[in-house]
Amino acid sequence: MKKLLYYLMGVMYVLAGINHFIVPDLYMKIMPPYLPYHRELVEISGICEMICGILLLLKPTRRLGAWLTVALLIAVFPANIQMAIDFYKQNNPYLPVAILRLPLQFILIAWAYSYTKEKSPV
Repeated sequence: MKKLLYYLMGVMYVLAGINHFIVPDLYMKIMPPYLPYHRELVEISGICEMICGILLLLKPTRRLGAWLTVALLIAVFPANIQMAIDFYKQNNPYLPVAILRLPLQFILIAWAYSYTKEKSPV
């Protein structure tokens, strides 16, 4: 099961990173207004997600990939907060989803962090 979860996490981040280039406007909408260069930051975060995913998929780089994934999830957390704020202001019917994403981020961080402390079973 643990082997499957490694691969699931890696593939999930590769696909999420690719998605930044397929539908960049989705990510541009949740960029905090105080950050400059929204398009570039969306692309950089997409590249980072793909790199994290690839590193998680490769046994020799799995721990590094886990640490970088933790850092990435912390770095993009303000976008999740911004989405919740915007959905609240817009009376968006998906506000509950945006709010649920906030604790989900901590679960994802904990999941990635769990792979920083142990040798890869694969």
